[in-house]
Amino acid sequence: MKQKKSIKIISEYVQLIFGIILASIGLKAFLLPNGFLDGGVTGIALLVSSVLDINISLLLILFSIPFLILGFYTVSKRIVIKSIISILGLALFIHFENFSTITEDKLLISIFGGLFLGAGIGISIRNGSVLDGSEILGIYLNDKFGISIGQIILVFNVILFSITALILSAEIALYSILTYIVTAKVTDLIIEGFEDFIGVTIVSKKYEDVEIAIMQELGTGMTLYKGTRGLGSSGKTEDFDIIHIIVNRIDIKKMYRIVDKIDPKAFIIEFDVNTVKGGVLRHYLDKKKSKILPKV
Repeated sequence: MKQKKSIKIISEYVQLIFGIILASIGLKAFLLPNGFLDGGVTGIALLVSSVLDINISLLLILFSIPFLILGFYTVSKRIVIKSIISILGLALFIHFENFSTITEDKLLISIFGGLFLGAGIGISIRNGSVLDGSEILGIYLNDKFGISIGQIILVFNVILFSITALILSAEIALYSILTYIVTAKVTDLIIEGFEDFIGVTIVSKKYEDVEIAIMQELGTGMTLYKGTRGLGSSGKTEDFDIIHIIVNRIDIKKMYRIVDKIDPKAFIIEFDVNTVKGGVLRHYLDKKKSKILPKV
């Protein structure tokens, strides 16, 4: 048990180092030499550095301190400690790295700078750390006032990019917004995974036929809930299965076609799923043998 725990901790910190390296490449090789910004605390540090010519590594540490103090009271101590290590590591890598300018194309700078930075931030978050304190601020205000974290970060960055447009130029602000969008999207992909899963709940009178068709034609397992159909407290009741499945977004249209073919009046609820672990996934079904999986 101790050995597994030690291996897990080592793996987390190795991944954190990799994330720091990617983020520092995005900053030092793309954004910094061209005066582009990102959102959050990193964006503030980049803006102040470009205006006052102060070392970006020092600014990253200084501007992160208030958010880390806030995080000490709002998130776990373990996350704060790992975040301190990550931010210090990022500052050191930026300070000592020397990259030659890869490209002068502003569009490429925005896209690839955001890509590297987003990958670094995403890997760090997946391993229980943050490279940008604005997420901690979002968590705090969400707990305090019930405002969504996404809205808080959006407002934070709207203010930042508006100041950028006034102090530097509208063009830099626009390219910085593009960088932020790429960073945010790549961060989400790293955190949630590249496969986009959809959860589906199906209520149908022909539930038995639907169950068999989904397993044979779509090739996914399912969870079944027992339900009762009726009208009011004294209405006529009937027991049936409520079908719950997880499918890749690519297969969602096919799933609808399968259900519609059997029962066009079926009641279907669709919702997003961020993480899937375990269960019977598509590649476990041997379609050649028309294998019917056991009910879960």
